[in-house]
Parts: sequence; C-alpha cells; structure tokens
Amino acid sequence: MSKQIKNVEYGLEKIFEGAQDFLPLLGTDYVEFYVGNAKQSAHFYKTAFGFQSFAYAGLETGLKDRTSYVLKQDKIKLVLTTALKSDSPIGEHVKKHGDGVKVIALWVEDARKAFEETTKRGAKPFMSPVVEKDEHGEVVRAGIYTYGETVHMFVERKNYTGQFLPGFRAWKSDYNPSPTGLKFIDHMVGNVGWNQMNTWVKWYEDVMGFVNFLSFDDKQIHTEYSALMSKVMSNGNGRIKFPINEPAEGKKKSQIEEYLEFYEDSGVQHIAVATDDIIKTVAELKARGVEFLPPPPQAYYDEIPARLGVHMSIMKEDIRELQRLSILVDADEEGYLLQIFTKPVEDRPTLFFEIIQRMGARGFGAGNFKALFESIEREQALRGTL
Repeated sequence: MSKQIKNVEYGLEKIFEGAQDFLPLLGTDYVEFYVGNAKQSAHFYKTAFGFQSFAYAGLETGLKDRTSYVLKQDKIKLVLTTALKSDSPIGEHVKKHGDGVKVIALWVEDARKAFEETTKRGAKPFMSPVVEKDEHGEVVRAGIYTYGETVHMFVERKNYTGQFLPGFRAWKSDYNPSPTGLKFIDHMVGNVGWNQMNTWVKWYEDVMGFVNFLSFDDKQIHTEYSALMSKVMSNGNGRIKFPINEPAEGKKKSQIEEYLEFYEDSGVQHIAVATDDIIKTVAELKARGVEFLPPPPQAYYDEIPARLGVHMSIMKEDIRELQRLSILVDADEEGYLLQIFTKPVEDRPTLFFEIIQRMGARGFGAGNFKALFESIEREQALRGTL
C-alpha cells in the first residue's frame, strides 16, 4: 500500500462543504501549444496518438499572424498554434521555450465573473473578457497568467453552437487514423523553480480557490542521485487537478532542473490522459511509434502483489502483459491505478505525456516514484544532463 495515504485528505466535497466555490470550473476546455510548425505537429498527434481533425483557423479564415489546428479525441481538444511572421510573440515563445503548452483553457459558466474574481484576488491579466461572435452564436473568453508564461483561459460557450470558436471552421481531412482510447485529461503537472512551489500553491489557493489535497516531499520522491517535491492542487469539484513540482537538493541534477534549464522557465511538464484500457492503448501507441520510458527491473513486477495488497484480488490485468508493455502499477485505499510515461515528445527534454487508468485509486502513483525517476535518470544520463 502506498505511503502517500498518510498525508492525503480525500473527499474534496467535504473540504469545500459550507464554503462558496467562487470559481466553479466545469472542466478542461482545450490545451493550446505554441509550436514551430503546427501543420507537421498536427500530423504527429494524429498519427502517433490517434487524434482526429476537428477545426482550423489561418490565412484562409482571415487570420494574418498565426495558424491553429484543433485536434480532438473523445473529450480532449488540443490546439496547435504557430506564428506566420518572425516578429510574432508566438514565435518568440517558441524560440525561448521550444514547443510547449501556452494555454490551459478552463470551461466556465461565466468568463467575465471568473476573470473579475481571479484578478481582484491578485491574478495578472493576460486577456480581458472578449466576446467573439459568428453565425453560430458567441463565446466569451478571458485569461490570466499562472506560473512562467503559462495562461489559464476562461471559456464561456453556453451561447455557442459552432464547431470550436468563432473564427474557426470545421477541418475536414481524408487522413484520420483511428483513436487510441484516450478519453480525457486527468491532470496536468507544472514545474516551477527553486523554492517556488509553496508560492504557487498559495497562488492557487488565494486566486483560484483550489485546495492542496496531497503533498510529497523529497523524502518520498528521491533516488540515489536526485529529488523533488510536489503538491497537488484541485478545484472544488475535483475535475481540475494541477500538481506542482519544484527541485530538491540531490547529488546530481534532477529531472525538474533539466526541464527548467531547457524550457528556460517554469511551465507544463506533462499532461496525463485517461484511458479505460491501458494495455490496449499503450500497445497501439507503441505500434504507432510513441516512445515510452525504459522498463523498471524484474523485481518491480515481482513486488506488485505486495504493493496492491487487498486490491490484488480485483485486479483484472495480467502482470506479464503489464511487464511486456512496461506499465507501472500502484494502489491507495480507494483502489489501484496503472500508468506509463512517454519520453519527451520534442527534442528538448521538456514536455511529455502520461497515460493513466484509474481503477478506484485517486492518488498519483507515489509507489512508482522511485522506479519512474530511476528510469528518467537513465534517459538523463544518455543525454548527458544528469
């Protein structure tokens, strides 16, 4: 059984009971990446991850400074945006950070109120409320900055029936590989600089009304060479979860330090996407060329029955299949989970994806931290950045 349970306060409903959730969030609306070549990036995410063509905006729709391709798989929408001119702030963002997440868009009932409530609590504005209209109705959007240059965009679309947003058109394509079973965004992890984690924890508490419902320190997340600390923030209904990592002292450079060095700022480290059948999903992703971190040693899989404890009796997956695909397993008081992590999806060792299947567990795989980070360190050693 994972040690994380000692410090967990589950039951977010009870935490918020009697308190007003001043920023009700309905879910993740979309995630926008700023990239060097959106057309080619879109082809990659379609081919490798099974996303489908959904919407498009560019020169043909009246935009002069950028092009955006929107991809969709079940409830997940990715927006890939690239600059069309050298003097674009989008291009400057890519020059500094490489391809990465710029906007985490949150679906809200009232974007104006969300902007007003967060800015009066100290949020730095990114975009004041804007009403965007076309023949399908209107969308209201407003944005604030969070860590680094990352933005939370509030999206109100209750009066809109169009494909995505005004200014976008449906993107029809003859090339739409079949989906790989990815369902929705489970959580998104941010890396921040030295001694910045608690600053941003307080920011999410004060500005967004989130709670810190799970914490890990460097005694729990460490290997022989490196360590980090992490706190998980969640909104009132538990639909939005943002773990925040910072480096901790170790013998060598941690994965967080490597990220900060190459991203050149705080930013989104990874996006965890949920599946209902991780064995099928991972097998398909590998067949399409997605690269995952190297497997843990044999001893890891030998210890799974002890790690799962009482949950072993309800486990449906064959441990030999999990080992064949290098999938990790962990448990908490609520159940168990299965997870695996890709290698970075661009040349800079920054952004990667997690594939996760929850079988009742509400944690984040604390029992896998040591095996996971040793695997990451083997990759760091190959890159010469450990």
